[in-house]
Amino acid sequence: MTPEIAVSEERPLEAGCDALVVGAFQAEESPALTEHGRAVDEAMDGRLGCHLEAIGFKANPGNVVLVPTGGATSAPVVAVAGLGPEPEVSTSQVRRAAAACARSLGHAAVLGSMLHSDGPEGSAAAAAEGYLLGAYRFTAHKTSPPTTKLSRVLFFEAAADEVARGVAYGSATTLARDLVNEPPSLLTPEVLAARAAEIASAGGYTSKVWDADALTLDGFEGILSVGRGSAHPPRFIRLDYQPPEPKAKVALVGKGVTFDSGGLSLKDARNMETMKTDMSGAAAVLGAMSALAALQPQVHVVGLISATENMPGPDAMKPGDVIKHYGGTTSEVLNTDAEGRLILADALAYASEQGADAIVDVATLTGAIMVALGGKCTGLFSNDDSLAQELQTASEKEGERNWRMPLFDDYASELESEVADIKHIGGRYGGSILAALFLRRFVGKDIPWAHLDIAGTARSDSASDESPKGGTGAATRTLLAWIEGRG
Repeated sequence: MTPEIAVSEERPLEAGCDALVVGAFQAEESPALTEHGRAVDEAMDGRLGCHLEAIGFKANPGNVVLVPTGGATSAPVVAVAGLGPEPEVSTSQVRRAAAACARSLGHAAVLGSMLHSDGPEGSAAAAAEGYLLGAYRFTAHKTSPPTTKLSRVLFFEAAADEVARGVAYGSATTLARDLVNEPPSLLTPEVLAARAAEIASAGGYTSKVWDADALTLDGFEGILSVGRGSAHPPRFIRLDYQPPEPKAKVALVGKGVTFDSGGLSLKDARNMETMKTDMSGAAAVLGAMSALAALQPQVHVVGLISATENMPGPDAMKPGDVIKHYGGTTSEVLNTDAEGRLILADALAYASEQGADAIVDVATLTGAIMVALGGKCTGLFSNDDSLAQELQTASEKEGERNWRMPLFDDYASELESEVADIKHIGGRYGGSILAALFLRRFVGKDIPWAHLDIAGTARSDSASDESPKGGTGAATRTLLAWIEGRG
């Protein structure tokens, strides 16, 4: 169940809710309640503060403690969420605290929240995001889903437009998560294209889908080659959000491999188990596109998705094949399990013809990025320092960690081919860099471009605060914050 987020004009201590949520800061001896927390403590004759001190509550970000109010407020329980040291409180801490509360308070139908009141600018939006992200569960295919009563979160003393912005960001991320978590038998390239068209129609955008015949006609051989082994033909998807007087034009490109077996370079069983998530880049793009009608940035956004399965069928792509990509560049295929860069190459070449001021692609591209950065940090590559800084600022604002990686020109010699313009893989080391260098070859001259490798961040093996187990919706909020920064 997705809780409704609403702004309430009620007095917090008198509001009809099942739990009040307040914050607390870390302090040397005992936690320091926020202003609204102190108001609850006063109504409880100091029992709240005494309880926190007695149990040794540290007020670390993500910590939540529930305390009965004993009838001192309309709500029977107050939830105190840790925010960390007061001078260091950011919207990320507020978002994390709200998510932790949503995870802890599934037994409460209605929450009343004052978390945002003592945080920095943007805290109401961050808290709205946090409640939606923390409450998220993927239960579409459970006959007896886990019970949760949380149906509504009331924001006291909050600006409605700021809360609505947070809801848009949170809803975009949960949509991306739903797409990632869907079984690959149900989310084929054709179905993903249909979902994209539905999103476009709901937002009032235009959309276009290339089927296999259209892809052949227009020369998208990278997408076609990867999809040759599958019973489900590939698709190329375009969505356009276009305000009347845009200040900028950007292109988002998403990798949409709805299942990756590795093709003829077959993965082992264990490494195939989670490969329904190999379309997480496409999910992030669709999630971001879904929110634009609500946010209304003054930016023309072109969303592009290469959608295919990578399967070892009778006509599957073979090591040693040469592909002529959209735009004419040829690549030599040496490992069919490095398929993502082949379908992105077509999309990037196409995007380069659209007159965009900048292009950002998102993809679960390399295991090497996980070796370099672990599972909680996205790899950022870019040919433009200003664009890289914009994305880093956007990701920091949204609590989505990334790290800029290098594009060493001399490494590109490893991609030299004797039979084609470029090899699609290089040697054993620096795999994420070599993949990014391959992609760069297909970006038009002088076009600012960035590549987000979300192979580590797109899926989580365990639940914590904002992130559930399974698909995370990584990069969705970063894309939205970046787009809004452009408009």
